[in-house]
Amino acid sequence: MKRFALTLAATMAFAVPAFAGDQYVDGTGFAVSGYDVVAYRDLDQVAVGQSQPEAVRGRADITAEYNGATWAFSTEENRDKFLENPAYYAPQFDGHCAYGVSRGGKVPANPNLWRIVDDKLYLNITDVVVGFWDEDIPGNINLADGNWPGIEADAASTSVIPKFTSEGPVSN
Repeated sequence: MKRFALTLAATMAFAVPAFAGDQYVDGTGFAVSGYDVVAYRDLDQVAVGQSQPEAVRGRADITAEYNGATWAFSTEENRDKFLENPAYYAPQFDGHCAYGVSRGGKVPANPNLWRIVDDKLYLNITDVVVGFWDEDIPGNINLADGNWPGIEADAASTSVIPKFTSEGPVSN
């Protein structure tokens, strides 16, 4: 009987969907401030310690819904790629600053402060934070991955991104 109860409990645990946290959305009303998350994969990533190329703004008329947020894309092809596998393209930690998560909190992230590591997109909040992030990227990812399960269900950050104002996606 004890074995049956354990089996039933395990089955029920797997039947309940995992709770995902809220996507960070700034004043633009869009995830990642209206930038195209698929387009990061086509940008030339630079060496650690250098500024990354500026992200690509999406278009207000090419959007998709995912994780409770609206995402904008620069092309319909990018939107279609995103819809095929949104978890692959979406930034880690629901769009919050990866270094902030490594320190145990949810803070906003600047879409122009990005890095793809092991095929995952990470965003950070300020140039100064990028410097701390770059000092030990694998260690910071390890800390963030360890902290995330404990804070994922917390509400998304409501703070503004310092030293950054997005115009949101391009209007047509």
